[in-house]
Amino acid sequence: MTLPLWLADTIATLVQKAPGSPRLAPEVAFAEIPALTEHITIPTRHGDIPAVQYSPPGGAAGRGVYVNLHGGGFVIRHPEQDDALCRFIAATAGVTVLNVDYTPAPQSRFPGPVEQAYDVAAWAAASDRPWDGNKLAIGGQSAGGALAAGAARLALETGSPRIAAQVLMYPPLDLTVSAASKKAAGKETFLVRMGPIFDTAYCPDRARRGDRLISPAGPSDTTSLAGIAPALVITGQKDILRDEAARYSARLQDAGALIAHIDLPEVGHGFNILGAPREVVLPVYQAIAQAITNAFGKG
Repeated sequence: MTLPLWLADTIATLVQKAPGSPRLAPEVAFAEIPALTEHITIPTRHGDIPAVQYSPPGGAAGRGVYVNLHGGGFVIRHPEQDDALCRFIAATAGVTVLNVDYTPAPQSRFPGPVEQAYDVAAWAAASDRPWDGNKLAIGGQSAGGALAAGAARLALETGSPRIAAQVLMYPPLDLTVSAASKKAAGKETFLVRMGPIFDTAYCPDRARRGDRLISPAGPSDTTSLAGIAPALVITGQKDILRDEAARYSARLQDAGALIAHIDLPEVGHGFNILGAPREVVLPVYQAIAQAITNAFGKG
């Protein structure tokens, strides 16, 4: 399906206006945490994609790996905005972090980015990597959280790779409902306006938006999640996406696959990169690092 010209122009404008680097407040940039990074290329069925590899203090050998997928409404390339989180996880959990630059829409539409996320996870789990591929976790923020959920679902269905944990930060998990209709008192309005544009770019075919890889919190996905990677779900109560993530958390809880649902008051979508203070962000990052540590410790 060809995108309308107005929509293609809107997306192009968004991409052009996207900052080359995040303007995080110094208190949540965690600049005091050093990073040992390397630019690598990872093969997927949809072509090679770049990633930044963050190595933990003391090296990768014998330690696990965390695949990070950035947000951006499925259309904006923003891997650099997750630098602080990636450095924090690498240093605090003592694991390698792969900050993945997947191909966004409209260049790659659903299910392309989900399949890339899964392929990266499968690649990271291979036995010939510098880290221990048997200790694998995946996660992301916003659209990246949705991709992580989809990759974890594919891993469940195919039987590999074994994912020890998934981290879903304020993810969109029900595209069967227009973002415009998710407006509610006390909720932010940015995604009410931009969500329909993002969703149309990512999955123009409305009939496909009920697929379990794009809307696991939607009404049509009722399959048991037993055996899926345990999930840490993080939401903000001012985010219009909060309720669908809560519904998915309940499904995970029923399947015995919920580590925790952290539901933060008085913050909204993208809180950790859009101005929340350190006293809000730090405990969340610590919870992520601890969830990864616990998951790998059990394996």
